[in-house]
Amino acid sequence: MSSFIRLHPADDVVIARAQLMSGSTVDGVPVRGLIPPGHKVATRAIAVGEPVRRYNQIIGFAHQPIAPGEHVHTHNLNMGAEKGNFERDYAIGQDVKPEQVRQQATFMGYKRSDGRVATRNYIGVLSSVNCSATAARAIADHFSKRNNPQALANFPNVDGVVALTHGTGCGMDTEGLGIQLLERTLAGYATHANFWGVVVVGLGCEANQLNTWLAHSSLREGDTLKVFNIQDTGGTRLTVEKGIRLIEEMLPRANAIKREPCSAEHITVGLQCGGSDGYSGISANPALGAAVDLLVQHGGTAILSETPEIYGAEHLLTRRAVKPEVAHKLIERIKWWENYTAINGGEMNNNPSPGNKAGGLTTILEKSLGAVAKGGTSNLQAVYEYAEPVTAKGFVYMDTPGYDPVSATGQVAGGANLICFTTGRGSAYGCAPSPSLKFSTNTALWKKQEEDMDLNCGEIVDGGVSIAEMGQRIFEMILAAASGEPTKSERHGYGQNEFVPWQVGAVM
Repeated sequence: MSSFIRLHPADDVVIARAQLMSGSTVDGVPVRGLIPPGHKVATRAIAVGEPVRRYNQIIGFAHQPIAPGEHVHTHNLNMGAEKGNFERDYAIGQDVKPEQVRQQATFMGYKRSDGRVATRNYIGVLSSVNCSATAARAIADHFSKRNNPQALANFPNVDGVVALTHGTGCGMDTEGLGIQLLERTLAGYATHANFWGVVVVGLGCEANQLNTWLAHSSLREGDTLKVFNIQDTGGTRLTVEKGIRLIEEMLPRANAIKREPCSAEHITVGLQCGGSDGYSGISANPALGAAVDLLVQHGGTAILSETPEIYGAEHLLTRRAVKPEVAHKLIERIKWWENYTAINGGEMNNNPSPGNKAGGLTTILEKSLGAVAKGGTSNLQAVYEYAEPVTAKGFVYMDTPGYDPVSATGQVAGGANLICFTTGRGSAYGCAPSPSLKFSTNTALWKKQEEDMDLNCGEIVDGGVSIAEMGQRIFEMILAAASGEPTKSERHGYGQNEFVPWQVGAVM
């Protein structure tokens, strides 16, 4: 097995499979200095100001002369201040391909009365504002196995009662973007297929008024949705008692449904990558992309997100847009982010984290090119704003931040009933009410953090498994998890603390 990976014949760099020492040779070039695994090695001389290519795409510009065999990283490669907004060829619709023959796979899901299908069967407790978070958690805690082992003993078809609380809901413009995002997010969770029923607890005087939220969201109370305020109920104790009583009334009806065979067309997967490294775009992300293509072929839906992490690679998506308006909506969101970061004193290249850089990624352009691979090769059917209901089938895009909990929260609000999450540095993440599968990009991480990872995609880097084979494994894991197979994060109890709605605007 070679000590390096060349991704494209036209690339200026190769990727180290393992630590390379000075004097060793890659692609016929002597290595200069120590090169960590997952990092880049120059294969030709690169002058100051010249673009550097990986995946046959520009990942940045040399700001120091780079010699053949030298480590290419933050010390000699950046976005290029004068060229950071270099032109991308959007070539809208150029790579749209004919629809493939429909395949038929099934999983064991919960059919809801409105035709949707769930992968889990929870009861949820939501808070309208941070002020009601403690009461909401106390309601859910009454039903936890740790606090009350017998509370759900007679309800084997109920996966649990979970409280999803947050740190906002007040101190904001009642007509602004921030409240709109929160309302959409809460509405998406309150009506999510993976919840049989939901109780929403407010304080009473907050900006996010429950009655206003119901009206804006076209929702009303019923058997599966109950809302009330602490101030109206008479305080914390009475609020908790009321919430417990309402859930106890829901439990027998929630338990009455059972899993049954359902088409894979009812699976909607949110695609995430966190703690990315230099191998993410080589192993786990393209393998997940292969699984996405299989899911789409079976009629399912996959949501790519994290707009700051497709920046500089968005032209690879516009080429697959089925309509010009789909591509233009994505470009519009990119421009919104450029303005949003600028007015907050930042820039798009602020996205790569210290861990990303330690793992071999240098610029946001490089990170984005690897992240986009999660989306496979299927046509781009639609673009959604944060937490909007996803109604299209196939491969779609949702505008979200790159921060994983915030991004996944938007995807689940949009209808994702399962999350697939790739990581190179290691991730401790789970999601409720939608299960989360985590895939390691390299074998070293798998060996170190196997209890948190569901699959090792590092076998691709090791040279024993193809991307297509790994994609098939992931697709089969999606079907199994959707059918009720617990994921590693579910076994650890993750999910309640990872509900993080996107907060924008001034805190008043």
